[in-house]
Amino acid sequence: MIVSFSLGMGPIPWLIMSEILPVKVKSLAGSVATLANWLFSWIITMTAPIFLAWSGGGSFAIYMTMCVFSLAFVTVWVPETKGKTLEEIQFSFR
Repeated sequence: MIVSFSLGMGPIPWLIMSEILPVKVKSLAGSVATLANWLFSWIITMTAPIFLAWSGGGSFAIYMTMCVFSLAFVTVWVPETKGKTLEEIQFSFR
């Protein structure tokens, strides 16, 4: 789980934070991103044994559903930043 998370969705909060947020809020946003990232990692770690005891296939189906929602969120709400300045990215949120 740790390797998959670190290679997959794990660095996404820091990547989004560094790409789209202005400098004046990056310190607070970095703290919130780190808190959310570790909180969700802890939730997965605590619920995995419970779900696996309940149903092996069902637990992976639940986690797969969460991954699909995460992918949909990133696809719909995270703007493309390639070739854009920070000002252009900030303007796209208005």
